[in-house]
Amino acid sequence: MLGKQLGIDLGTVNVIVYVRGKGVVLNEPSVVAISLVDNRILAVGSDARAMLGRTPETIEVARPMRDGVIADYVVTENMLRYFISKTCSRFERRPEVMLSVPVGVTSVESRAVRDAAIQAGAREAYLLPEPLAAALGAGLPVGTPSGNMIVNIGGGASEAAVISMFGIVVSSSVRVAGNRFDEAIANYVRRKYNLMVGEQTAEQLKIAIGSALPLEQSLSMEVRGRDQVQGLPRTITVTSEEVTDALAEPLAAVATTVKAVLEKTPPELASDIIDRGMVMSGGGAQLRNLDRFLAAETGIPCQVAENPMLCTALGAGRALQHLPLLKRSLEPK
Repeated sequence: MLGKQLGIDLGTVNVIVYVRGKGVVLNEPSVVAISLVDNRILAVGSDARAMLGRTPETIEVARPMRDGVIADYVVTENMLRYFISKTCSRFERRPEVMLSVPVGVTSVESRAVRDAAIQAGAREAYLLPEPLAAALGAGLPVGTPSGNMIVNIGGGASEAAVISMFGIVVSSSVRVAGNRFDEAIANYVRRKYNLMVGEQTAEQLKIAIGSALPLEQSLSMEVRGRDQVQGLPRTITVTSEEVTDALAEPLAAVATTVKAVLEKTPPELASDIIDRGMVMSGGGAQLRNLDRFLAAETGIPCQVAENPMLCTALGAGRALQHLPLLKRSLEPK
């Protein structure tokens, strides 16, 4: 009997694991808590994320992935081992793993991801460019000779690509995505209200009232933070218009990346994209009105994929079924 086949979206913010035949079985934050006293891993995933910004000096809470690539090899390997062991019992054969990596990663970065997966217990590890994985997961007909455009907005990077015949024809990426959106909101609140807010509070603001375009009916949310002047806790009310203002700069960078891909797309494929529009995937695609914003910026229809956050992991899992066809698109060994 063959071992399990796993599709893993090794993201900057979340790690999502798809098991062939079962679907998505794990979706946890890519966060690790480490004891600095004895260099031991204390918690991984959701348990570690709960500690963000709340730990003593003896505990470091780290994100081993940065902008979609490995920032800390040893911690990533341990995190992968933990997630693989959660999905495969000790008695099962070592799994075959398909990992998504950002488009245009260096050969050193590719080798680091593959080696981490093998060291973590994988029998075989393949690397698939994220836009191709996302397009497969979104159900686009990537095996046909027609142009399919995907815009994948994750936690660390936003990527836009045109795909045809199981390969990426044109692509571009920018290291601006969900995390930069949170930073922009936190910086805006600090500038306007002299209030320091944490990463998780900024993310809650983005999810609860964030929008790429002004909303017809304004939303608001109470935010607690530390006053920069007095140093004491304070509560303020932030509106959706303010969040839209805060997000203007990072969203402009995403729009520029999408336009750069459209400018380089061959004419035949460009006409397909005008007909079909582009599809958005990734956690960042869930921001309100982002599809309308990109459609207005580019003049091309835009829609959000079903389950945008799971697209890359689903695509990585489905890619295992198309291995012979995808061989030329997989990152070289």
